[in-house]
Amino acid sequence: QVQLVESGGGLVQPGGSLRLSCAFSGGIFSIYGMAWYRQAPGKQRDLVAHIRSISSGGRIDYADSVKGRFTISRDNAKNTVNLQMNSLKLEDTAVYYCNAKNWPQEYWGQGTQVTVSS
Repeated sequence: QVQLVESGGGLVQPGGSLRLSCAFSGGIFSIYGMAWYRQAPGKQRDLVAHIRSISSGGRIDYADSVKGRFTISRDNAKNTVNLQMNSLKLEDTAVYYCNAKNWPQEYWGQGTQVTVSS
């Protein structure tokens, strides 16, 4: 059974940076597409960034709202996926979730809180 454990969330001022990490275990990491989603209070869960599996070319996509500020990366040796978040804005405040997908299998982490506040 695949397990995902996020870390790195916290409180940061506007304009600051945070790095989220997701540790993957219980499966073959390299065949899974990995993604970060976020959910703000009272809102739906939205895709932030996605990186495909190596066999699918490793293509990366970002939500328009984070392009140029966030960077997703995967370390296939360490079975981790990271999200580097720079120039954080108040509206980036949300619970961030790690997602692993290899159709039809899909798994979620428990989430990590990111709060951007002055």
